[in-house]
Amino acid sequence: MNVITNNQLKCTVALAALESVIDPEIGLNVVDLGLIYQLDFDEPQKKLFVSMTLTTQFCPMGESITAAVKRALENTFDGESVMLELTFDPPWNHNRISEEGKQFLSK
Repeated sequence: MNVITNNQLKCTVALAALESVIDPEIGLNVVDLGLIYQLDFDEPQKKLFVSMTLTTQFCPMGESITAAVKRALENTFDGESVMLELTFDPPWNHNRISEEGKQFLSK
């Protein structure tokens, strides 16, 4: 998975927290699904910018998933504002799934 970031250490912490956010229809977390595109940290402003996608634009659980992502990051980075952008450019595809995710889905 290839997440763009301006702070690798904080990104690693953020991704670990996001592993708890599961897409309820697929049963796999948003990190292994490859839904997280970018995590940037503005430390002076105490803001965390997230760019992510969903498996489809019409995902019926989209609102629930994005809310869970925001909540997980707010809980992990206490006092930081989480600014979440949902994008479909580039569109998600199966190639974004991690090796662990592929193994999980093949069971």
